[in-house]
Amino acid sequence: MSVLSRTSKAVGASPFDGRFAPSPTGPLHLGNLRTALLAWIFARSAGARFLVRMEDLDRSRVRPGVEEAQLADLAALGLDWDGPVVRQSERGAFYEEAIARLDAEGLLYPCYCTRAEIRAAVSAPHGIAASDLYPGTCREISASERAKREASGRPPALRVRAHGAKVAFEDRLLGHREGEVDDFVVRRNDGTPAYQLAVVVDDWDQGVGEVVRGADLVDSTPRQILLYNLLGLPAPRYAHAPLVLGPDGQRLAKRHGAVTLADRREAGETPQEILTWMATSLGLAEPGEKPSLPILLARFDPACLPREPTIWSPTLAT
Repeated sequence: MSVLSRTSKAVGASPFDGRFAPSPTGPLHLGNLRTALLAWIFARSAGARFLVRMEDLDRSRVRPGVEEAQLADLAALGLDWDGPVVRQSERGAFYEEAIARLDAEGLLYPCYCTRAEIRAAVSAPHGIAASDLYPGTCREISASERAKREASGRPPALRVRAHGAKVAFEDRLLGHREGEVDDFVVRRNDGTPAYQLAVVVDDWDQGVGEVVRGADLVDSTPRQILLYNLLGLPAPRYAHAPLVLGPDGQRLAKRHGAVTLADRREAGETPQEILTWMATSLGLAEPGEKPSLPILLARFDPACLPREPTIWSPTLAT
């Protein structure tokens, strides 16, 4: 049976099943790992499954050995998962099924624009990057203009006819959110399914009922909910966790120094000490405590989690 023709999610799925879905392009930093911990706690505290998926569609950026290192970091913190690790690179047929359904219903159109052309066509309102918006240039081009662009040899991407849909949702941590959806890409011009489509198909197929991820991804949620609606699928619940920032107030990254689990272990810190820092920063432990994972599960209350980012400093981890 096809992924999209099922009337329910994966066998044995729970409304609280969660997942962690990193890209195997580089080591996980402590912010990534804290989000993984939180996603694990959300699921396990509800007695639900916790899944791991590798978002490795962009094969040009995938680095050998990174997936294994990421999984080892999760295990070092005591985070377990259910079933085998799923890799997006092995699921192309499912994405093409979804694209074919959208296309058959007249919901897609080819787009020949380059990123530079999109940037030149729009200005960035309200701090949104111009490169993330699409002004609809190719939406209604004539048949002759389309033929001219095809003759140029430039392969098209496929975009959704979003019609400026306004999508609202209730986030378990951020509260009421809403956004207007532009005509976003579902298949890139190199033939690769886009992240927005792949994540929707995967979460549905794996039975994910609650998506816990970083707050930097909240603006993509209206696009994904719209895709669920267009595909006739129920959307999961969402909880967007506050980020860990570097001392400069920017998202934590390798430029901030020793920010991976391997780095901190090399500096003499144990996984338990890192877990303690994460728990303390989430309000699940007091300074000086060394709580176990079962204790964190027993204490967990989403209403008590911080809503503001945490500033990372190496002195905070000890």
